[in-house]
Amino acid sequence: MTPLFSTGEEETTSSSLMKQAFAFIGHTLLGLLAWVVLMALGYVLNPKGVPQLAILLLSILVPLAVGYGFNRLQQNALAPSVWLMGLIWIVIIALWILDMPTGPYACLECGAMEKITRTFLSIPQPSGLIDNDGPFLGTWPAAALIGYGIGARLGLRKKS
Repeated sequence: MTPLFSTGEEETTSSSLMKQAFAFIGHTLLGLLAWVVLMALGYVLNPKGVPQLAILLLSILVPLAVGYGFNRLQQNALAPSVWLMGLIWIVIIALWILDMPTGPYACLECGAMEKITRTFLSIPQPSGLIDNDGPFLGTWPAAALIGYGIGARLGLRKKS
């Protein structure tokens, strides 16, 4: 038989759940902030002829370093799970892309796989969908979150 009044166990469980949710959101925002700072720095410096692959690698490595450093200082076992948000991000954008109609200058007669590769990676050329901002809106932020999660995992100390 359950007690009529709460023993307080539910409140501690729900407050713990809230702390975990805020920690997850905080680490997600920190990973995205690292990427936004990288993009702002690129905008200010405005280098010419930087390949998209280099930007993709920087979008992974800079948040990876931030995730490593932050989680090395402030241990949080939930921080490495931020990579899941990166996967969710890329899936949401991919579904949006797949739902878009094609036409002249917008991936005319493209199949699903061609739409995805041309939009997210610009291989062999950009698709024309979402104004050729596929890497900026989908690939690079998702890569940043995945990089942050990897860095946060590397920054966790093993408990002895």
